[in-house]
Amino acid sequence: MEEPKINVEVTINSVDNINSLDIVEANSRTKMVESLSSNKIDEASLTLEVDTKEMIQINSSSDMDIDLKKKMELKAAEDPNLIEKSKENPSEAADNKNGNRFKRFLKNIKLDPVLLIAWFIAIISAFFIYPDREYIDYIDWRSLGILWSLMIVVQGFKKNSVFEKIGQFLLKRVTYGWQLAAVLIFMCFFGSMLITNDVALITFVPFAIMILKSSCREDLMIPVVVYQTVAANMGSMLTPIGNPQNLYLYGVTGMSIWDFLLTMLPLSSLTLVLLALCIFTLPKKTKKIVMDEYFTVVKGGSSLQIVIYFILFLLALCTVLRLIPWYIVAGIIFVVVAILDYKIIFRADYILLLTFIGFFIFTGNIGRITKIKEILEDVIQGREFLVSALTSQLISNVPATLLLTGFTHRYKSLLQGVNVGGLGTLIASMASLISYKAISNVYPHTKGKYLKQFTLVNIVFLIILCAFCNDNDNNNNKKKKDKKRKRTIMTKSSLVKTNN
Repeated sequence: MEEPKINVEVTINSVDNINSLDIVEANSRTKMVESLSSNKIDEASLTLEVDTKEMIQINSSSDMDIDLKKKMELKAAEDPNLIEKSKENPSEAADNKNGNRFKRFLKNIKLDPVLLIAWFIAIISAFFIYPDREYIDYIDWRSLGILWSLMIVVQGFKKNSVFEKIGQFLLKRVTYGWQLAAVLIFMCFFGSMLITNDVALITFVPFAIMILKSSCREDLMIPVVVYQTVAANMGSMLTPIGNPQNLYLYGVTGMSIWDFLLTMLPLSSLTLVLLALCIFTLPKKTKKIVMDEYFTVVKGGSSLQIVIYFILFLLALCTVLRLIPWYIVAGIIFVVVAILDYKIIFRADYILLLTFIGFFIFTGNIGRITKIKEILEDVIQGREFLVSALTSQLISNVPATLLLTGFTHRYKSLLQGVNVGGLGTLIASMASLISYKAISNVYPHTKGKYLKQFTLVNIVFLIILCAFCNDNDNNNNKKKKDKKRKRTIMTKSSLVKTNN
């Protein structure tokens, strides 16, 4: 039997947000919601914000009772003119689509305070150091190229529902509340090591919200999302590709992969233990979970595309490990993805890349102003961990990394400081805002409660990790002093023997 079609007109703010749930296939100005195979559609499964009017055509089975206003929270009205509207001139449709994409990009620029700050201070610094050829040398093109490549590959994985499939596979094996929470939290922790903390939260927080609502465990919503945020921010610190600041520091310092991992492993391991302990503080943790079957990855994705993106991901990792020049891999990824689906190329976080460039220009100029450079070096030297962690609380850890890197050579302390500094305030890691917005959109009345619990948990974790790092620093300093003392004693002994 042919499926009947419900024609509705809705307003959409971000097609990317819809695609991240793998329900909507963006197609010109007509968006297709295909294969809604279950009649248990949750309110959170489609949350669309208002910007420009677009058309959505929904295919439903004849026995499906779809209440759009209740179950999908879409302000929809039947539109008998859908066919006529979808027959618009293809060139006009393309122009409108490109225009809307450009407008969204400009809107994001206006709304991103870190980007505006980065370029404001970059422009101010240009009045002291006039633009010249050295400006090009300020920019770490390698870090930007690798970051862009990873963004594109991860977007390809997202489009093919790779992460949701992994989540579903794991969730089939849970029985109790604490097991469900553990899966949702540790997906963020381990996932962020490979797909960055931002992408882990963008993918798994909405996933967690839908799962917890479906299983009638909304009492776990706030603590689980808070712990997911901590897990993503702290899990990502273990690997060079876990977050932008790690990728940048790994590139500019030239440290080996093993040196990097050994530097961050103690902190990451401690965080893992703390998160495991936190799970057992959750309410009704031993209550059995009764899962609805409504959450289904609608778009199966292409097995061929998944394999191709996996190969591209391995190439990107080879670039991170300095085995292949970054520009070769970036070129390969651009060509391959343009052939597979050119729209993926527009989904990279170009706002973040522009923010990096702004800070590169500012720090490059400051480094050429001798007096300011000397002052900053005096403030930072020997206090890298503390200064970077505190700076992160005010301007976020990525900008803090870019600002402080040029004024110290103790990169390991800086690396630990900016990662641990992702704990604390809501803006200490900009990724934390993703979780806050996600839960605020679904439960606006819980904003205050979420912020209180988020701040409390983050401060506790921050204090413990800072104390741990301080203890390690003291032990390392003690070892260095002991070695120095032994060398001094040996030198004196040698002199005595020589004199005798």
